[in-house]
Amino acid sequence: MPESPTPFPALEDNTPEPAGKSVSRLRAADAIRAATTQFGVVTGQTPHAVTGIRSRGEGGWSVLVDVVELARIPDSTSVLATYRVDVDAGGELVACERLRRFTRGTTDS
Repeated sequence: MPESPTPFPALEDNTPEPAGKSVSRLRAADAIRAATTQFGVVTGQTPHAVTGIRSRGEGGWSVLVDVVELARIPDSTSVLATYRVDVDAGGELVACERLRRFTRGTTDS
């Protein structure tokens, strides 16, 4: 039986970094996985969608996560929120903050 893949293969690279350079070994997909998992553990909320990701200067990532904060009927009136979740180059949560709340039926202007 083949072995299961490791959850963060990009983090297992033990190659030393070039002197004077901080290079992130965390791939965007791994950053999203780490951010959504740790966000759920810390807040108790289930991530609904990832709406953005940006590389941070320190080698980490900033991930925008949408969650349903208040489910309503009809669904178009449910209250959602966008959180910015920052993870470092090792995939560890370093910051989390709510940026906005909105109803599902609204659009940005």
